[in-house]
Amino acid sequence: MSAEDRHAPAETVPPESVTSEEPAGESLRPSPQTESHDPSVPQAWSAFMRRGWGDRELDLPAHPITPYAAARRARLAEAFPGERLVIPAGGYKVRANDTDYRFRPDTAHTFFTGNQTSDAVLVVEDGEAVLYARPRSSRETDEFFRDRMYGELWAGRRPSAKEISDSLGLEVRHVDALEGALKGGPKTRVLRGRSAHVDALVPGDETRDEDLARVVAEMRLVKDEWEIGELQEACDITALGFEDCVKDWADAVKYGERWIEGTFFRRARAMGNDLGYDSIVGGGKHATTLHWIDNTGPIVPGEMVLLDMGVEGHNLYTADVTRTLPIDGSYTPLQRDLYELVLKAQEAGIAAVRPGAAFRAAHHAAIEVLAHGLGDLGLLPVSVEEALDEDSKVYSRWTLHGVSHMLGMDVHDCAAASPEAYVDGTLAEGMCLTVEPGLYFQEDDLLVPEELRGIGIRIEDDILVTADGSRNLSAALPRAVADVEAWMGQHL
Repeated sequence: MSAEDRHAPAETVPPESVTSEEPAGESLRPSPQTESHDPSVPQAWSAFMRRGWGDRELDLPAHPITPYAAARRARLAEAFPGERLVIPAGGYKVRANDTDYRFRPDTAHTFFTGNQTSDAVLVVEDGEAVLYARPRSSRETDEFFRDRMYGELWAGRRPSAKEISDSLGLEVRHVDALEGALKGGPKTRVLRGRSAHVDALVPGDETRDEDLARVVAEMRLVKDEWEIGELQEACDITALGFEDCVKDWADAVKYGERWIEGTFFRRARAMGNDLGYDSIVGGGKHATTLHWIDNTGPIVPGEMVLLDMGVEGHNLYTADVTRTLPIDGSYTPLQRDLYELVLKAQEAGIAAVRPGAAFRAAHHAAIEVLAHGLGDLGLLPVSVEEALDEDSKVYSRWTLHGVSHMLGMDVHDCAAASPEAYVDGTLAEGMCLTVEPGLYFQEDDLLVPEELRGIGIRIEDDILVTADGSRNLSAALPRAVADVEAWMGQHL
């Protein structure tokens, strides 16, 4: 069976009840999803496994997202009156052959529901919302003990329809009823690319569907009070993860970049849901590769290591923090001078963050500092003023990237928002963005002095726009040279 077939939702008869655990007509259900190496199941074993189990519904408290998600759905419906809106959670993705990556739901789906179970689909129509979900199977089916993807004895207990409904405050129906629910009716928009099955159920209209994606992204630009708390928690756990890494410094030097990656991951899984993105652990020259995620190199005394890492919390909000640390615990004079240049640029960028300022204000403020610093180093082939001209930007050889991006449930949040609302727009209270300038001198760059080659430095913090300016959510991690050295000395 192909990977695509193996992950295709089962086509079954729609359920008789909106909260039934199994669709009517059990005999029409497909065989459980098994593999060729699984042993055969005699009828006697199958019959024996279907009886003698105790069962009960769990009394789940209301999810804290419930009132916020309801308000979000209402706003979404108002944006598209009289239309049907379809927002899938997505399904499992193949890692290798018959093994999948751990499931992580689509961001927009969870934003509007709080649901984190696979295969679910939110449908909003006429101001009403229904969550089509795949609840736990009945103990009276082979799926319960044989199905590798959904079977309780293989993959764990999925919540029942009632449990999902009680927790999220949503009407829940079995996902097998979705196809019938999407036939006919009003104009339908789908958040596409999340579920091939759902995409195939509704003819695509690129303009309508892209407009839905845009509105969904723009709704997430300004964070509410609950979201800000989630982001702060993610940053606080991330700070603990960085501290863990420094406490493990001797092993990091012994085993290399992978040790730091693993140490941070342990904290992310222990206190959060996962990593917000693959950790970047760039020792020495690897720090000049912006997205160095191989993490296969050594940690060498005398060099620096760039750590770009973030914890994703249980409700999927992520931090995104970078520090460039001296492996010996103290910066050399050259490292200190370059680091302080980047820090000065970051402080200028953070100072530019306030309501009403352009989103790009932090970038321009930080880059101006870096360009003057590169001019002082004698590296620019033209004057600083000419280098900063939009038709030149030759300083970018050593700065490479933009200084900011939005942050939230995605590390690069709200990517489908229109330029007018995001990159060409203005900041508003409740937005959260990174400020992360850097300098990168490649090891084979013949236009810089030899002592600079192979040095990469980035400093990144998560900045919340407040009513009167900004707040650094990741301020628990030191940035100033003396503070970094003292912090490392405390934990080494």
